[in-house]
Amino acid sequence: MLKKLLLLTAVLALVVVVWQLGWLELLTFDQLKAQQAELLNFRDARPWLLSGLFFLFYVGVTALSLPGAAIMTLAAGAIFGLAWGVLLVSFASTLGATLAMLVSRFLLRDWVQQKMTRSMQKLDAGIEKEGAFYLFALRLVPAFPFFVINLVMGLTAIRVATYWWVSQLGMLAGTLVYVNAGTQLAQIESPGDILSPGLLLSFALLGFFPLLARRLLQWFQSCKVFSRWQRPRQFDTNLLVIGAGSGGLVAAYIAAAVKARVTLVEKNRMGGDCLNTGCVPSKALLRTARLAQEMRTADHLGLPSREPEVDFEQVMQRIQQVIQQIQPHDSVERYTGLGVEVKEGQARLLSPWEVEVTLNTGEVERITSRSIILATGAEPLVPDLPGLDSVDYLTSDNLWSLRELPQRLLVLGGGPIGCELSQAFQRLGSQVTQIERGEQLLPREDTDASHAVLEKMQAVGVAVKLGHQAVRIEKRGQQQYLIATGPEGEEVALAFDRLLVAVGRKPRLKGYGLEELGLLPEAGQTLETNAYLQTLYPNIFACGDLVGPYQLTHAASHQAWHATVNALFGHLKSFKVDYSYLPWATFTDPEVARVGLNEKEAREKGIAYEVTHYGIDDLDRALADGQAYGFVKVLTPPGKDRILGVTLVGAQAGDLIAEFVLAMKHGLGMNKLLGTIHIYPTLTEANKFAAGNWKKAHAPQRVLRWLAIYHRWRRKS
Repeated sequence: MLKKLLLLTAVLALVVVVWQLGWLELLTFDQLKAQQAELLNFRDARPWLLSGLFFLFYVGVTALSLPGAAIMTLAAGAIFGLAWGVLLVSFASTLGATLAMLVSRFLLRDWVQQKMTRSMQKLDAGIEKEGAFYLFALRLVPAFPFFVINLVMGLTAIRVATYWWVSQLGMLAGTLVYVNAGTQLAQIESPGDILSPGLLLSFALLGFFPLLARRLLQWFQSCKVFSRWQRPRQFDTNLLVIGAGSGGLVAAYIAAAVKARVTLVEKNRMGGDCLNTGCVPSKALLRTARLAQEMRTADHLGLPSREPEVDFEQVMQRIQQVIQQIQPHDSVERYTGLGVEVKEGQARLLSPWEVEVTLNTGEVERITSRSIILATGAEPLVPDLPGLDSVDYLTSDNLWSLRELPQRLLVLGGGPIGCELSQAFQRLGSQVTQIERGEQLLPREDTDASHAVLEKMQAVGVAVKLGHQAVRIEKRGQQQYLIATGPEGEEVALAFDRLLVAVGRKPRLKGYGLEELGLLPEAGQTLETNAYLQTLYPNIFACGDLVGPYQLTHAASHQAWHATVNALFGHLKSFKVDYSYLPWATFTDPEVARVGLNEKEAREKGIAYEVTHYGIDDLDRALADGQAYGFVKVLTPPGKDRILGVTLVGAQAGDLIAEFVLAMKHGLGMNKLLGTIHIYPTLTEANKFAAGNWKKAHAPQRVLRWLAIYHRWRRKS
């Protein structure tokens, strides 16, 4: 703050000095014409001195955003001629403009970022991608106030080097016009004579040329992509969606809501993985497992503890009942009622506009659509592990057909799916061994969050093997073993009755005709899309697990909105998908929820941050509930209350994180959270107390010392 104050004072002082000395009065057209002869004599006598003084004064005028740059550019031509004048002005104006931009960035950027976080992030994203084109277009139009460009660009994250060379190049045309006019100073009556309407129009068209060229290039590329296909003269539907998981259902719903004609094709079960094999069944299983553990530890709440009698078949039947209760939300009947044409069968792309649907009844239909959305989801990734095919292994897809609880369950993988299911089965009575080749569970999370989960897993009896790489599966008689190498390279044999493979998921790509259209990505890769979720073909979009980068139901829904709106209205206005405030949670005990940056990512990206920590073990409601464990960790820029990211570990973390998501999306900082009333006693108070810890660490100590003196004086008076 002191440095900014000193710089601002210095800038204002320079402006006052220039004003008081009357130098600005010299920068008028009449003064230039009157003093031209004297300046020419000075040039002839001391050419290098005058050139140096002129250069420095020009830099000062532009750096301080003072009026008079246009007159000085005319003066360059009148005094130094075209070649030398252009050279002086070109470099002086660029240096001055860059200094003005840097002053604006130093004084104002942090303040504007804090007040307009969301808008500035969007602006910075646009500047990063197309900033050079926009800056070049603005620089080509001399009528546009250059000092405004300098000040506004200082608020963005444009690179200094980019700003320099684009400004130098963009201002060259205007510099040439003005310096050349200066060489003919005697024939000019006023600066307004220089820029005729025709010349202004020429500059404007020249400024729009780079942007127009980009659009023409995109159009040409689209034509090239579509060149080998015959486009239908008319279409059966506005939008055809392949896949009725979370992404496809949202896409079809939105399209129908805006009265577009939409066809939805699903070959298996409506609701996709989330309803049938993912989110819904796993959370139902976790609820039963949590109750089983609460029965074992009931003495902590003043009740007698007991070992639960788990009827595993009944547990799995309940899960199917939960799925059946939710199914109507995703049913064919509901979506038909919404106006969606639902086709149950296998879809295959024949062209960018035509899809062949082999219905489950055996009939084949061909449907043409103006736009297509691929939402085919993902499936469990099965590693190339020798001997794996010799055992009846489980995945998150076929796990739900189990009706007998495995006595010894081996879980391969330490990500969210592996951790949730390991803990659940251990609590239900299996002896679980979990293998993770990395150094920690939940590799994307910070070490402290991972460690909190590890402690709870081990506390209930899960044998967690970190740093173990699976090598092969062996059968020795009736016994099955996973052979793995440990952290020191030693080989260990881990016995199991059932093996659950949970090492990740891969996009579902086969059978949809992607290879015929050249859309099939390399092995192991997700389908490639741009920021608008367009594939190689501008009218074919994709969303959900098929494209990543987040395999989450709510991420798929978020993408589906963008894909649908862009597919239906992209010719009018397109929207880039933004993941800045996308939260997620792992539903272990404790839950781990996150939004924005964590410490690991901040360090990798070189982003400076401060950490504010609040331990939930000190929270009244958590103590009353017997859930006094976990923490809230908030990352903020040094000295600022703007929230960069939050990691929340503890009971109901997936719910508690919502307040921080809202705060980040709408630019609310820690001070605003602290000033928000929270009900007592609730777990949400943890968020407020975290904000209180931030405020305590940033209390104005100097003001507090003066207040202590003031109160001491009041006691004596």
